[in-house]
Amino acid sequence: MNKLPIGTFINMASVLLGGSLGLLLQQAFSAPMQEIVFQAIGLGTLAIGIQMSIKIPDGYLLAIIFSLIAGGLIGVGIDLEGLIDNMGDFMKAQLGSSDERFSEGLIAAFLLFCMGSLTILASIEEGMHGKRELIKVKSLLDGISSIAFTATYGVGVMVVVLPMLIYQGGLTILSRQARMLAKPPVVQSLSSTGGMLIVGIGINMLGLGDINLEALLPSIVIIVAYAWFKENWLRRMR
Repeated sequence: MNKLPIGTFINMASVLLGGSLGLLLQQAFSAPMQEIVFQAIGLGTLAIGIQMSIKIPDGYLLAIIFSLIAGGLIGVGIDLEGLIDNMGDFMKAQLGSSDERFSEGLIAAFLLFCMGSLTILASIEEGMHGKRELIKVKSLLDGISSIAFTATYGVGVMVVVLPMLIYQGGLTILSRQARMLAKPPVVQSLSSTGGMLIVGIGINMLGLGDINLEALLPSIVIIVAYAWFKENWLRRMR
């Protein structure tokens, strides 16, 4: 069976196409129009994050809160925000971009396009069974979303195709090893944690706060590791 992540390539193309349309719209919008679009997308992002975050599996709420705390401490300790900003500045220089929200757009797009349960399930389904129905649905949704988010954040949203290729494509290529991640509690805990961070995006967009999302990114790794350990090891010991 072909293990190339063809579905991920389709997904990347949809984001690039939608992002290109978003850039055209960005140039066509006046400043007041850009502001109202930004607010509308902020409200929509808040709703998406809430919808994802409330699907917390039984017994995982405290674990997710701990993951956010521990992840935030790790992120601040290693100055993850500074590292991401430096990486963003490097990419901006390579692309000749002057978008002030470049790094912010990249992080927002990564959380929105890669942290949902659909990403894991669709990637593993393609790798294990060669089926691409789910990932085509995801590609359509991401393509439409990228129009709005690129119009808001700029070209940084389109750069998400690079981490998407590594993360989503990697899940497809290593699907037999990654299928352990497809257990419902692991998928749901990842999606819920990602949803909380997406709520943070909405809060920042609406000017309701200034949440350091970059520093909180390690929480995603922590909750997945915890859920995997709990589901695969502790239950074997019972």
